[in-house]
Amino acid sequence: MAKESMKARERKREKMVARYAAKRKKLKEEGDWVGLQKLPANSAAVRLHNRCKLTGRPRGYMRQFGISRVLFRDMALEGKIPGVKKASW
Repeated sequence: MAKESMKARERKREKMVARYAAKRKKLKEEGDWVGLQKLPANSAAVRLHNRCKLTGRPRGYMRQFGISRVLFRDMALEGKIPGVKKASW
């Protein structure tokens, strides 16, 4: 489980990226690199990192489900994810 501060920091970055997205796009099209430099660093989309929505784990993230591989396996075995079952052949 990730620290609450790490999860909060990531949520803060997501909000900031959304807030400045249009302004960043406009400045990039104009080629105004000085104006772009003046924006907050956390408003850049490259600063975002995928984290598990439930635990905040940064590694082993599965985009399709938005959770980590560990939680995915547990939930799949319990039958909490529709259409997913353990393979056996």
